Amino acid sequence: MVLKVAIIGRANVGKSTLFNRLVGRKVALVHDKPGVTRDRRSHTAKLYDLSLEIIDTAGFEYTTADTIEKRMWQQTQRAIADANVILFLIDARDGLQPFDEHLANLVRQMNKPVVLLANKCEGIQQENSIYDAYKLGFGQPLVFSAEHGIGLGDLYSALKNCEETLNIAIDEAAKTKEGAPLYLAIVGRPNVGKSTLVNALLNDERMLTGPEAGITRDAIATLWHYKGRAIQLTDTAGLRKHSKICEDLEKMSAASTKQAVNSAQVVVLVLDADGVLDKQDLTIAREVLDEGRALIIAVNKWDIANRVEVLQKLNSKLQTSLAQAPNIPTVTISALKKENLDKLMQAVFKIYDRWNTRIPTAPLNQWFADVQSENPPPLGKNKRRIKLRYITQARNRPPSFVIFSSNPEGLPESYLRYLTNSLRDTFNLGGIPIRISVRKTENPYADKK
Repeated sequence: MVLKVAIIGRANVGKSTLFNRLVGRKVALVHDKPGVTRDRRSHTAKLYDLSLEIIDTAGFEYTTADTIEKRMWQQTQRAIADANVILFLIDARDGLQPFDEHLANLVRQMNKPVVLLANKCEGIQQENSIYDAYKLGFGQPLVFSAEHGIGLGDLYSALKNCEETLNIAIDEAAKTKEGAPLYLAIVGRPNVGKSTLVNALLNDERMLTGPEAGITRDAIATLWHYKGRAIQLTDTAGLRKHSKICEDLEKMSAASTKQAVNSAQVVVLVLDADGVLDKQDLTIAREVLDEGRALIIAVNKWDIANRVEVLQKLNSKLQTSLAQAPNIPTVTISALKKENLDKLMQAVFKIYDRWNTRIPTAPLNQWFADVQSENPPPLGKNKRRIKLRYITQARNRPPSFVIFSSNPEGLPESYLRYLTNSLRDTFNLGGIPIRISVRKTENPYADKK
């Protein structure tokens, strides 16, 4: 097993910066505004020869009321419970704060090894803060700067000592060998139930949820197994209209969601049954299809919906507004009551297999000959009929094809749509994006004299 390390501390002490430093790339959002991180996030990392699982957590803010801050602390408690070692960060620039001491008192009750880091020590002005940190009772603080990579050697030594003390053996041969996971992203407008759906699928309160809109700020990925199949399940921040996004933090959240879509293979667009496929939903759906991802529509809160009216509106919108990928799978669910989740996952696997289709050359070219015989290509610019010689599948995921022609100039988009629709119907490729391009056939005698 790897050494599990949870990074904790009050807000804005540099936890996500340290997380990104250890992971080796910018995975977590980092901003000067306190409280950016709300959900816990984990990622594998290497520190020299140490294999780590790093867990980023929300900044600690003490409260007894049932608020989002209390739910954030509950997520941090779970991260501490899962971890072997705790990295306790303080801000050496600000000095020791009451929240630091209160958090230290809570952590001591959990009986976990703690490594204390005095972060943001880029200069010598922080010496007094470093001495004050002894009051926390975690021993000598490490002089550290997550932003500049200062103190990584000392951190390695401390974690290596923890690994040896805990007797955690890393047996590479014993690691489970399985295929690459299916990358599944959950997207949608704010407050439609994305995080609730992720929690329902995982059967765990993994993601922070609540009545407040826009709780999720960052794309959070979780490796999950469904009926023996590995799935990288990613929850994302809610997407509003671009014209309404003005704060830098929300722009960063939107960029994180877009990156999650780009990295996904299948995307589930969650709709609220009270407002299916409004303008923003359609914008998200088109962006997913333009990126070439397989798309599924999940209509949430089905337990309280006016079902007949919702289905009529949904079917009408799909036919008129998403014609580029007809027959997109739609599943009605209730994330809160965990209804139809198996049906949703069956749709995910089915659309993934379709999106991953590779058509053998012989049936593909037989179809190509038949479809041209039924409806020949039109005349080109020179008033001669365009000759389409053969077709090949360039790649899958999504299925992409190249048609070769000696005179492709002037082939109208309407004929390409005809070919695309016929291809989709013949080979059962409904609901996924298909790409067809036309290239000019090279003349083998052009360079010969």
